[in-house]
Amino acid sequence: MSTATAAPKGAAAAAATRNARRTGSTNVMRGGSPLIYFVALIVVAFTLGPVLYGVVSGFRTNGDLVLNPSGLPDPWVLKNYSGILTDSNFWRYTLNSTVIALITTLLVVVCGVMAAYPLARYKFKGREGLYMIFVAGLLFPATVGVIPLFILIRDLNLNNTWWGIALPQAAYALPLTVVILRPFLQAIPNELEEASQLDGASRLGFFWRILLPLSGPGLVTVGVLAFVGSWNAYLLPLLLLLGDNKTLPLGVADFSAEHSTDIAGVFAFTSLAMIPALIFFLAMQKRIVSGLQGAVKG
Repeated sequence: MSTATAAPKGAAAAAATRNARRTGSTNVMRGGSPLIYFVALIVVAFTLGPVLYGVVSGFRTNGDLVLNPSGLPDPWVLKNYSGILTDSNFWRYTLNSTVIALITTLLVVVCGVMAAYPLARYKFKGREGLYMIFVAGLLFPATVGVIPLFILIRDLNLNNTWWGIALPQAAYALPLTVVILRPFLQAIPNELEEASQLDGASRLGFFWRILLPLSGPGLVTVGVLAFVGSWNAYLLPLLLLLGDNKTLPLGVADFSAEHSTDIAGVFAFTSLAMIPALIFFLAMQKRIVSGLQGAVKG
């Protein structure tokens, strides 16, 4: 009897040890390891460090920056930021960047979902080949075709206009948009489409009333990526925009050139130029992650 009793106890102890090991490994995978927290802290420091340094340096004087570049402001001054906020050029640059980013985002979302819908829901000859054309578009950055693009925009009389920047930016953003949205649309069950057709809905009705609402996270993801990419664009606006139609990145470059000795003012201008896109991206962070997860699952 003692031997029979000891055997189950030994088996139970072994099972408990295995469960403890599994629990420990699960905790490590979930981020419980101090090493993972340490590495994450280093990554966050390298990522946010330059941003925080630029924002804080905007509250300093030029003399303070020269004497103690890595210190805190002493004293804290607001004239750098107030001077930028009262500058009409800053708000004109902001308006241009905002309008161009909104036009680009609208074009990317509308054209992207319309292109991804047939590639995801229809079956026709050459579908995968057509999709691979969009995938191949990811391999070609805007710098490759910037000279022919400049000539084309000039011949269309769209240079130095909002549409002349928004249209090429939307075109370069479409490949990534289609790649993200296609698996998202494929993941929607076919039973929903069949049920809607039995209820009398057309393909367009299914697309508008059912598919678009269910694809909300994916649309938000591509919209945010398009907006932030357009806001930070520099090369294309540099070639096509002049005078009052310049965007914020070009405004930062002009301000840096005109006020090269005002280091604190340059920090303030740069911080104000990047903060809107940063706040917008952080506010939509959860939606972006959920949208990308849906694309991967699809």
